[in-house]
Amino acid sequence: MKLNSSYWENRYKNNEIGWDIGTISTPLKEYIDQIQDKTIKILIPGAGNSYEFEYLIENGFQNVFVLDFAQSPLDNIIKRVPNCNVNQLIKSDFFEHESKYDLIIEQTFFCALNPYLRKEYVQKMKELLVPNGKIIGLLFQFPLTEVGPPFGGSKTEYISLFENDFNIKKLETAYNSIIPREGNELFFIFTKK
Repeated sequence: MKLNSSYWENRYKNNEIGWDIGTISTPLKEYIDQIQDKTIKILIPGAGNSYEFEYLIENGFQNVFVLDFAQSPLDNIIKRVPNCNVNQLIKSDFFEHESKYDLIIEQTFFCALNPYLRKEYVQKMKELLVPNGKIIGLLFQFPLTEVGPPFGGSKTEYISLFENDFNIKKLETAYNSIIPREGNELFFIFTKK
């Protein structure tokens, strides 16, 4: 199965979006709430309906960009956040995107990629971040199988994947996950080396 733009567009059109919780997740909300500098440039890749984008915009962050393969979620954002700048909604392949960001927010994008792309994901994240830039977010911790998305993984796997290019500042089971994901999410903060 090819997880290409058409695949994801069909998932949205058929409302097969079980990862979409209809709001920003608590771990990301709490992290965003402590950011002092609202001028930083932020990317949310594989953004989907991106309640994170909506929350950031509502809270005075203006330099926020979402990127998705499919058009439907970007259209959904425009409907929900009518005052948003459409130039901040990018329909593109993450691996072809070029820009620089201070912060990248990971929310169910990594787990949606075919696992063979994980090393390429790490390199692309490194490329997109400014020196000392951060990637923060949530990674699933359940066994990696052929079945997905979502595709799982483990703390050990994530450390070995990221440690050469990033300083692992935090990687621990999220204490504030939503109930259906309780115990299955790792909250992380990685800074570019």
